[in-house]
Amino acid sequence: MKAIVLEAADQPLVWKDIEKPTLQAGEVLVQIKAAALNRRDWWITKGQYAGIKYPSILGSDGSGIVAEVGPDVDQTWIGKEVIINPGNNWGDHPEFQQKEFKILGLPDDGAFAEFVKTGAEYLYPKPSHLTWEQAAAIPLAGLTAYRALFTKGKAKKGDKVLIVGVGAGTGSFALQFAVAAGCQVFVTSGSGEKIDAAKKLGAAAGVNYKAQDWADQLKHLAGGFDVIIDSALGEGFAPLLDLCNPGARIVFFGGTAGNLPALNARVIFWKQISILGTTMGTQEDFKAMLELINQHQIVPVVDEVFPMAEAEKAIRKMDDSAQFGKIVLRN
Repeated sequence: MKAIVLEAADQPLVWKDIEKPTLQAGEVLVQIKAAALNRRDWWITKGQYAGIKYPSILGSDGSGIVAEVGPDVDQTWIGKEVIINPGNNWGDHPEFQQKEFKILGLPDDGAFAEFVKTGAEYLYPKPSHLTWEQAAAIPLAGLTAYRALFTKGKAKKGDKVLIVGVGAGTGSFALQFAVAAGCQVFVTSGSGEKIDAAKKLGAAAGVNYKAQDWADQLKHLAGGFDVIIDSALGEGFAPLLDLCNPGARIVFFGGTAGNLPALNARVIFWKQISILGTTMGTQEDFKAMLELINQHQIVPVVDEVFPMAEAEKAIRKMDDSAQFGKIVLRN
């Protein structure tokens, strides 16, 4: 079979022949129809991710058809249209993942290939209203956004929600999920075009975080927020405290702009603000996310689709974060 292979840090992704995976008990082989890129893949190509090995086949997100099943797997899976939960071995505690937790695409070979193997328990029926490309966009970003918004952030109908940096895949999913749940959603972005795109998806308003008074603009527009979803941290995190309503939850799952800055702890305890970290999600989170997508017929935002063989060109589009929504590879 052919696959996209990363042979070293800062080297181009290569479309080449490799051996097809061999199945063990409980595993399935999925013929990949489409796979989506994540910021995780970009960091791995830069050599800036824990546990990197070379060569590697990246790709946490995939949709496709079950081609083969290993021992002890229900034969009726063969031929089924599926998407894959990339979060493996979460563990028994719903509040946090165990040490053995891993994500498809590193250390195990991922979905940037003609075939990928995974545990049968991580397969879910592909939402019937979605194309292969739209379905492939869901798993990692959708799961992360769902858990941040609902499991950790406890967002509910009528809440005011702020999505910081709406252009990423997680940001667009958080926006769509919050709107579907009946929240009033506001966004930030460094691009006016992305703010306009967010409004078309249901955002009430948005501000450009490059403006010096971006926090004051949000305060004027919304008054305050019950839930704030952030993936950047950095110096822009501190003003979020003043934007919180009493009892608000700030949930973050990344730090692309740096670490936490100095914070006014008095605001945190007086307003009873919760600052919560999150990563991926449980099998239950994944199931609930798909139920929300199917119930509201949510269509993931796909920025652009590339042929699988052009994965290097696709990942270069992430260099300047120009995309709105997900970048997808089609097999």
